[in-house]
Amino acid sequence: MNASSATTGAPEGRTQGEAPHRSGFACFVGRPNAGKSTLTNALVGTKVAITSTRPQTTRHTVRGIVHRPEAQLVLVDTPGLHKPRTLLGERLNDVVRTTWAEVDVIGFCVPADQKIGPGDRFIAGELAELKKRTPKVAVVTKTDLVSPEALAQQLLAVDRLGQELGIEWAEIVPVSGTEGSQVDLLADLLVPLLPEGPPLYPDGDLTDEPEQVMVAELIREAALEGVRDELPHSIAVVVEEMVPREDRPADRPLLDVHANIFLERPSQKGIVIGPKGKRLKEVGSASRRHIEALLGTPVYLDLHVKVAKDWQRDPKQLRRLGF
Repeated sequence: MNASSATTGAPEGRTQGEAPHRSGFACFVGRPNAGKSTLTNALVGTKVAITSTRPQTTRHTVRGIVHRPEAQLVLVDTPGLHKPRTLLGERLNDVVRTTWAEVDVIGFCVPADQKIGPGDRFIAGELAELKKRTPKVAVVTKTDLVSPEALAQQLLAVDRLGQELGIEWAEIVPVSGTEGSQVDLLADLLVPLLPEGPPLYPDGDLTDEPEQVMVAELIREAALEGVRDELPHSIAVVVEEMVPREDRPADRPLLDVHANIFLERPSQKGIVIGPKGKRLKEVGSASRRHIEALLGTPVYLDLHVKVAKDWQRDPKQLRRLGF
């Protein structure tokens, strides 16, 4: 056989016998606070989705991109599906269902440290109604919080749930996004479920989320962290401006970031600002460190707290705040 015929039958750019390149979208779903964002960050290897111990932290479908020589896995991190009490809640649920219909594989996340409940059953029931051809992987998260015996029981419970609802799990995988346990294995199992195709994003890209949205999310994460018991999810953040400081030398750049933190009621301002502004300073310091790590440049962060009355229920306010 001559050299020219050795590659006969293989697509252009690939020799015969070489595994095809795969690329596509995977979506993690589950009830709020099931570990979806932490898992996305662990797979990508950097922070692309904000996390919080509060449920319903995620409000955007943040895409994280996992690059491999043989594949590109694009992760879509959706808000948790929940019983909506506001217009914002309804819109977040719509985002979830729209995303499910468009991805190539779905990861159903169930935390290892909590028994399967009505919320999990509701979401699994919705998944059972989806088109059969979309592969579904059950991901048992937060395995670092339970004993091996408890984990084994949860894996069996997830398997039974699939059988009861008629879902044939492509895989059932236990992982810990916090410790990185079995995260690479999960990627290994997701990749073969993707369609063949070239990379969808340039090599090196980790997310397609605009920088200003990422910065706003990092500020909101810091604002949520200290008030989880006092303040419900009525915090929104809008970055008004991100501009390089003009009078700085090239070797000492500084980025000016001006952002507004919006709350629903005047009574909430004191909680976020804190005595003599102490709480707001902590929010600024914490978020600035993450923003500088994200953008790779020193940042001057200017934060202001404003009231947008009942914004979660007001269509006009929701549009203004980016929802």
